Amino acid sequence: MNGEGNGMDSVFDELYQKYHHDVFQFLFYMVRNKEQAEDLVQEVYIRVFKSYQRFEGKSSEKTWLFSIARNVAIDSFRKQKGWKGRLLEKFDWSTNQVKDEYPIPEEITIQKEEVKWIYQCLNHCTVDQRSVIILRFLNDLSILETAEALGWTESKVKTTQHRALKVLKKHMEIFNEKEGSDSEQVRVER
Repeated sequence: MNGEGNGMDSVFDELYQKYHHDVFQFLFYMVRNKEQAEDLVQEVYIRVFKSYQRFEGKSSEKTWLFSIARNVAIDSFRKQKGWKGRLLEKFDWSTNQVKDEYPIPEEITIQKEEVKWIYQCLNHCTVDQRSVIILRFLNDLSILETAEALGWTESKVKTTQHRALKVLKKHMEIFNEKEGSDSEQVRVER
């Protein structure tokens, strides 16, 4: 049993080292709060530790981790009083809520107006739409990997992505009009 524990420890350490940053990034974009995302990452790895023996390998470890992370985020929303209101809350762009020894590309480019608009407009997407956008475009998962992570069909991922992009485009245009910006329109490509 001791040898088995050591094997699990090394598998767990490897999963943590390989995917910790991606899981944190996903959860941060879902909950919009660094401390909460850090807490939820710990919950993800607690669930991984408890359930790894049941991992059948039908999907990659990465998509399995994102599936767990999404469920942890949804559970967190359900526990929060008024979670729907929380989802619509605006991110405070004037503060640096994410500090990391290894800055992610999004942190480096976050000051660009287009990126701000996209993240603010993500607040208007449903949890499912936000999950798809984050997995597809921020975590660079394929349609198939996203479907595996969410436990959906590829068709549902494509439909949800299409609807999410329409919502993003609509709100980006509204936001642009509110700002009275004459600069070029931000475009959302498929």
